[in-house]
Amino acid sequence: MRIDVWSDVVCPWCYIGKRRLEEALAESGEQAEIVWHSFQLDPSSRNDDERDLPTRLGAKYGGGREFGLKANAHVTGVAAEAGIEFHLDQAKAVNTVDAHRVLHLARELAEAGEVPADTQGRLKERYLRGYFTEGLPMGDHATLTRLAVEVGLPGVRVSEVLAGTAYADDVEADQAQALAYGANGVPFFVIDQKYGVSGAQPVEVFREGLRRARADRQPVTLITAPGGADAEACGPDGCPI
Repeated sequence: MRIDVWSDVVCPWCYIGKRRLEEALAESGEQAEIVWHSFQLDPSSRNDDERDLPTRLGAKYGGGREFGLKANAHVTGVAAEAGIEFHLDQAKAVNTVDAHRVLHLARELAEAGEVPADTQGRLKERYLRGYFTEGLPMGDHATLTRLAVEVGLPGVRVSEVLAGTAYADDVEADQAQALAYGANGVPFFVIDQKYGVSGAQPVEVFREGLRRARADRQPVTLITAPGGADAEACGPDGCPI
């Protein structure tokens, strides 16, 4: 089973949705290849914006800083129910394009067999924890490199990517693909390229998506004539007459 996920490393519901998907997978016993795709919630955000998160949220959505404080308190409580510790009072402004570019590097190296297959997923988790729990500056190249090295990426390769524009086109392509699927926000999950789950849905929704995908992969039960004899049929080499 393959699950494609579009998300951002500064999206709280993406982190919560990740946990709910993981819980559904653990309950089902299903083994899945999870591929993480880029989606920037705000490509215009700046790493040097010194406003705290409540102020930035209030300015973006209206309601002032009080709105931002209430929104943070709500999502922090939901995250705690999913077993995630949020410290949004420490969250720093960030443009996430560089984090996404390093995640693309992780995927490419894993596909080439240069790092373990789960490296991209472990890096995604590390970047999310860095932003939401540890209050790290996730737009800082040194921070992105250090965390990537923690999960096994070669530091030299990460530094080379961050020094240029490698994978920037892949980030844009991911965003375009999400929009083509009809996803205007994240998280967005596609199971076996057939079943879409939009948002951080409850665990039972993910469980149902996994069940349907698993049912689709069940082998066809053949019905034969008495005795089990094969009927005449045409094959790749033609039709025996």
